[in-house]
Amino acid sequence: MTALPDDSPVSHASSADRSRWTALYVLCVGVLMIVLDVTVVNVALPSIQTALHFSTSSLAWVINAYLIAFGGLLLLAGRIGDLIGRRTVFLAGVGVFTSASLLCGLAQSQTWLIVARFIQGVGGAMTSAVVLGMIVTMFPEPREQAKAIGVYAFVASAGGSVGLLAGGVITQAIDWHWIFFVNVPIGIATAVFAMRLLGRDAGIGLSAGADIPGAVLITSALMLGVYTIVKPAAESGWGAQRTLLLGGVSLALLVAFLAREATASQPLVPLRIFRSRQVALANVIQVLSVAGMFGMFFLGALYLRRVLGYDALQTGLAFLPVTLTMGLLSVRYSECLVTRFGAVRLLAPGLGLIVLALVLFARAPVRAGYIASVMPSMLLLGIGAGVCFPALMNVAMSGTGPEDAGLASGLVNTTAQVGGALGLAVLATLSASRAHDLLQQGRPGLVALTGGYHLAFWIAAGLAGAGIATVPALAGTKRSAEVVPTLT
Repeated sequence: MTALPDDSPVSHASSADRSRWTALYVLCVGVLMIVLDVTVVNVALPSIQTALHFSTSSLAWVINAYLIAFGGLLLLAGRIGDLIGRRTVFLAGVGVFTSASLLCGLAQSQTWLIVARFIQGVGGAMTSAVVLGMIVTMFPEPREQAKAIGVYAFVASAGGSVGLLAGGVITQAIDWHWIFFVNVPIGIATAVFAMRLLGRDAGIGLSAGADIPGAVLITSALMLGVYTIVKPAAESGWGAQRTLLLGGVSLALLVAFLAREATASQPLVPLRIFRSRQVALANVIQVLSVAGMFGMFFLGALYLRRVLGYDALQTGLAFLPVTLTMGLLSVRYSECLVTRFGAVRLLAPGLGLIVLALVLFARAPVRAGYIASVMPSMLLLGIGAGVCFPALMNVAMSGTGPEDAGLASGLVNTTAQVGGALGLAVLATLSASRAHDLLQQGRPGLVALTGGYHLAFWIAAGLAGAGIATVPALAGTKRSAEVVPTLT
């Protein structure tokens, strides 16, 4: 057989195809670095508290400073990617995140670390917000797009459980500084390969949406909203005066933003994206399902550590079935499943498995064995998420045009972050309240803790169940059947 010349059209096509997939993996490494950072830091919090003499209340700001910047800037960063080019925003975000990681690792005081974490959140938002938009433009063909989104969904969803394991290993083998230092070589390598592999995109131009008042309003609304969720609501309760006041101000800013965008000649965020029923419902389902998933990851980790006595490394290993099954389904089979059945038809089965996983975890006893009581929930959660989340992202991104891909990407990430923060704040508050009530009734400490976690898992299951109830409305949207073609 005669070999094809290097300059043949087939050879060039094959080379371009390899470059696209390599570029996808580079983008996913950047996302993984950011997703890992959240749970890696959670595992290392006790060590950070001891080293920098944080009080219990001030320690929360190591997490909150990051979440406020990250959740508050995602939507804005996604839209800026549409305007000036997603490659530019991605590279700038990687640079900011990597530099801030170095500052975090070098931190010698509480203020230093908290400020560096806020800057990390800014870089994380810039990087994460545009990735899905880049993927759908790099892979316009439906079958390839489904596979590429599957890879991204695995990284974005399973990264949290990988972070638990990585945090345990790094914290116990070296020290907490290295959970930040490890980002530096990864970030540099990601930037170098991204500059070589990602094609330049000029964007649609600042003149198409350089709305400064709108940018200030939406960023302020989201930052204040995330702050309200992670601080006063989690500490003082949802009915507290401060919570209601700050929540009301956040909603007022959001309403003012919507009013501004409805009347601006060149809006920052065109409201047409919210008029897409498909996009709106997909993001509602994501809020509900991610709230349930966060309950499993974070409160499940606390159950394993506080009730079952696992150390940081054992907790990370306990979540491995989630990561492995989610990875196998997302990377290897999501394309086949979405192509064969359509993305919308996969949502209810995937969410149903997540609900079942949470229900089983809500029944785990005080002295649970891993094989009998924990691993089945982990496997079901991994399978459910591996089926559901790639399909959900396909649906959310298919409802927009190329000019709004960055905005849609930022919206998907925003609803995931806000849903996770909101779900965790609600579940943690109710769990702590239930545990306190059981202690007051004279129950032993571990029994009271377990009772609190059980209530949280039941509520998380209910949230995911509400997502299932929303799916029929999504199935009736105009373009739901067009997400991917059927097999020929």
